[in-house]
Amino acid sequence: MVNQQQTNNSAQLENLTEALAAARNMQQDWLNYGLNFVHIYVEDVEGDWLETWGDDEISNPLFDTIKDFLVSDDDVAIKIRKYVGDTSLFDLAVDLEEGLRISRDNEKTSAVKDILASDIDLDIDDLELLDLANDFVDKCYCRS
Repeated sequence: MVNQQQTNNSAQLENLTEALAAARNMQQDWLNYGLNFVHIYVEDVEGDWLETWGDDEISNPLFDTIKDFLVSDDDVAIKIRKYVGDTSLFDLAVDLEEGLRISRDNEKTSAVKDILASDIDLDIDDLELLDLANDFVDKCYCRS
């Protein structure tokens, strides 16, 4: 155990040393070349990267639908918020989107039930949780 901890510390120290050396090299290049040092470190400095910033972002309509639904005034959304307590709605939306995306159509309710079960703070019986998951899939998944 002690030997493993020393190995981890050595690896961390080596990573820190490499990062520090890279930072020193960058600083030295800045001193030597002025603002032109950017050409050494940035590919396509003169290109249109600033004008096209954000064009490559991928839109996910299912995720957007889930986020909007979870903060809505829908009865199902209100129940979910009540049950999940301190769990971040964004994190819950991420989990739900992934569960819906990777599940087969006939397994979506089961996937949502499992996700909600892992995030719910209160005791809730399986039948009520299954109904909640089924209502969520009916209302939210059909919107996307």
